[in-house]
Order: sequence, then C-alpha cells, then structure tokens
Amino acid sequence: MTNILITGASSGIGKACSKKFATSNARIIACSRNIDDLMELKRELLANKTAEVLIYEVDVQDRESVERMFDDLKKKDIKIDCLVNNAGLALGLVDLKDGNPDDWDTMIDTNVKGLLYVTRRAVKQMVDQDFGHIVNIGSIAGIYGYPKGAVYAASKSAVKFISDALRKELAGQKIKVTNIQPGLVDTNFSKVRFNGDQEKAKNVYAGIKPLTAGDIADIVYYVVNTPEHVQICEITVTPLHQASVDVVHRSENNQ
Repeated sequence: MTNILITGASSGIGKACSKKFATSNARIIACSRNIDDLMELKRELLANKTAEVLIYEVDVQDRESVERMFDDLKKKDIKIDCLVNNAGLALGLVDLKDGNPDDWDTMIDTNVKGLLYVTRRAVKQMVDQDFGHIVNIGSIAGIYGYPKGAVYAASKSAVKFISDALRKELAGQKIKVTNIQPGLVDTNFSKVRFNGDQEKAKNVYAGIKPLTAGDIADIVYYVVNTPEHVQICEITVTPLHQASVDVVHRSENNQ
C-alpha cells in the first residue's frame, strides 16, 4: 500500500489531495492544526471505502509536534512513500514598512521552517528505502515578487530553491522532487490572508475564473503517478486569464 502524507490536509488543496489519492486505495496520512476538520475528513474518506486513514493534529511550525507524528509512524512501521508539503499561508497585504513582524514570523515558520521540519524526517526514511516523492506546493509568487507581498513571496521563493537543492542532493537515488507553483486558486487562502474578511477575499477572484483546489490535486496526482524514470521538476499553473502574479485580465465574461 502506498503511504501518502499530506500536510495542511483539513482544507483547500490539502483536503482535495486527500480525496484524490483516496481514490487510488492509498493510505492517507493527513495532518493539520484543525483536528475537528481532520476527523470530518476521515469520516468522509472512510465512507468512500478508503483502505486506511490516519490523522494527526500537527502544527508544522512546532518541530516537536512534527517529531511526535513521525515517531508514532515509526512505531507503527509506516514509511512515507509520498509527501505533499501543502501547509502554508499568507497574512496581510501591506507595504513592507507597514508590515506586522508577527505575521512575518508565522509565514516564515510555516512556509519555510515547517516545510523543512517535515521534509527532513520524510527524506531520511526515503533515503533508507531508496524510494519516494516529495511534492512541494509553492506559488507563482515564488517566481515573481509583488508589491505588498514581499515576505510571502520570499517564503515561496525559498520553497522553490529548497526543492531545487534537494533534487540535486537526491539525484543518485530513486527519489523525486516536484515543486508546483499555482497562481490564483479559490480556497480559504485569501480569507486567511485578510483575517476572515469575506469581501476582501471575494475581490481577489473578481472578474476571473480561478483554479480550484481540485485542479491542483489533479496535477499532484498526475506527477506522483508518472513512470519511475520520469521526474517532473516544476510546474507553474495559472487560470487562463492570469499571465503572472500581478497580470490578471478581469472581465465579467471570464466568470
């Protein structure tokens, strides 16, 4: 049985990935900070006859929390075949001079350090078994910085370069590393960024048909299921009318 570990699995892209991989009879190992949503996800997946679902309440910012999860998996003799590093967030949309350092800490601790904490443990056992796949959910912001989003963009740029460096480190082994860089995806991302302000979140997607979490899950599923000799290093994906992070053609006709 293939063991898929998905971080940030309780909502958005992580939840969509959990559902997608459940269709292939994989063992889903879902973790996030929200245990209630994880329990609901588990009930939903088991209702659809997924072979096995394990859930862990984990804040990837907390290294001890990550370690406890991996220690428990080790006790159960469960080795990760595929890691989907999805946990991440943006907070605020303001000029750097007006930024909140607490928000910066949270973004860096989640998007960069949290990804590193999880990846480190997963890669160690993948190296031992000489098999595995790391899929990082980056962002188009990791390629193109934009005004009022400097710290978020920097954190996703770090994801890109961590992916590139790790791929080189593992080039001699049967371990793949893929960085997926989406543009506008309609999830709770913007709601979190604007501290629950529904109107601001809605305006992000005004005049354009954005990607869905399911679109990204389909891409993740595809890259993980390529033949053994095929490694997809990087994918940048946007809605049709988004050319870059800050070039978006908005029109009522795009809905």
